[in-house]
Amino acid sequence: MFLLMSGIVVFLVTAAVFWALLPRGGNRHRWVDTEWEPYISVALCSGVALAFTMTLSGVLNLMGTS
Repeated sequence: MFLLMSGIVVFLVTAAVFWALLPRGGNRHRWVDTEWEPYISVALCSGVALAFTMTLSGVLNLMGTS
């Protein structure tokens, strides 16, 4: 159950960070066209992958313990 809840929390945090990085009012984010741009993309992809893995592991644990 802990893994399932943690995976959902990680996904929500990743989604909030992604939402914060979206362009607003026609202006791009300040990290666009900098050396940090690829690292931020990798961090977002890693957050989604970690959330999926933790959620799937939590669901499988719950299914296995009857």
